[in-house]
Amino acid sequence: MTSHRLPELVSFIDSQPEPHILCDRQYRVLAANAAYRRSVGGSRAFAGRTCFDVSHHFDAPCDEAGETCPLKQSLRSGQRERVLHLHQTPKGEAYVSIELSPIRDSAGTIVYFIEKMEPVAVARGLSHAQGLVGRAPAFQRMLEMVARVAPAEATVLLLGASGTGKELVAKAIHDASRRAEKPFVAVDCSGLTETLFESELFGHERGAFTGAVSRSVGLVEAASGGTLFLDEVGDIPLAIQVKLLRLLETGMYRRVGSTEPRKADIRLVSATHRDLRAMVESGRFRQDLYFRLNTFPVDLPALRDRAADIPLLAESLLARVAAGRNLKLAAASIDLLRRYDYPGNVRELRNILERASLLCDGEIIQPAHLPEEVRGRRAGRAAAARPPSLKELERQTLETRLAHHRGSRKTLAAELGISERTLYRRLRKLAP
Repeated sequence: MTSHRLPELVSFIDSQPEPHILCDRQYRVLAANAAYRRSVGGSRAFAGRTCFDVSHHFDAPCDEAGETCPLKQSLRSGQRERVLHLHQTPKGEAYVSIELSPIRDSAGTIVYFIEKMEPVAVARGLSHAQGLVGRAPAFQRMLEMVARVAPAEATVLLLGASGTGKELVAKAIHDASRRAEKPFVAVDCSGLTETLFESELFGHERGAFTGAVSRSVGLVEAASGGTLFLDEVGDIPLAIQVKLLRLLETGMYRRVGSTEPRKADIRLVSATHRDLRAMVESGRFRQDLYFRLNTFPVDLPALRDRAADIPLLAESLLARVAAGRNLKLAAASIDLLRRYDYPGNVRELRNILERASLLCDGEIIQPAHLPEEVRGRRAGRAAAARPPSLKELERQTLETRLAHHRGSRKTLAAELGISERTLYRRLRKLAP
């Protein structure tokens, strides 16, 4: 492809409603459409600057600064690549889904790239009172899966320990889907008897059973056009599993006490903390239903696997549990929260902060406001059982500084007292 073809590519990206840029193999931005200019600041100049400078304020390509570089991936694969990035915008850091397509010349050599960007509005890299919050690699891996599956109609299975925020992730999938304007209906499958579960899910006719004094709309019908979220799907009785399977296979169901088939219009997202594969092997869960539910599994990380996010999460959760009080955490309190192991995950962190906010009469939550298991013997035993190595301490320090740093990588390197090259080398080790 020769340079006289560039106007055609520029014309193409200008016609697109989403932010697009055209760049070359040296990361230089050759053109940006109106949507991109609006997203990063309309008065700024882009021509000749690198994509990693404009989007990230990096001094080196993304893969040298702790991010996955779609351009490098595309050069290796020769194909379109998709990644999730944190971009710098006039409103602060924001997650963006990147789709990069290679453009070849007449000899088949990749010479340009067209990059399309779509904001992931359901997540934040900074503390925020709404949506998913995090920056840790484990969180970003999960979020990339969410960003990929949300626009589709695929059935999603969320896997993770209790308290990891499965309903919040399910709602994020709904909010980023084409069904976002329709209902999101959640049902907790644990503790429901066989009869009650069927009635709750499918509804019932008057007189269908004792106490059914009127017709009742089920949750499948209530979620029509939107998303039905089945939490703790591993607790569904075997007798009901076959009816749920029939719903997924045929898209049809019947109210209890009715012979009239009804058409379902739902997207199903389910979640469990159980090992469904082991339940299948032991005969406690239907294999055919498992395969139906497991179309697109998403693993939710435990809080201990994203410890770098604890300060951000704590700030965000405080804004929710103590709205209007502008509470802050003392540095010693943050240190204790980071060292705790959280068997109850994010839900436990929320409970800890809600209790602390009630005990705190001022504006700063001190260690004394935290429960004993966080500041006392349990946290001490956990630290004593396996003291962190120097490498782990360096990693924790770098993750914490990254979580709170807002400037360039050059500035961060100076603050840490290391060279930019050393910083980039360490960031590459952290990259997912």
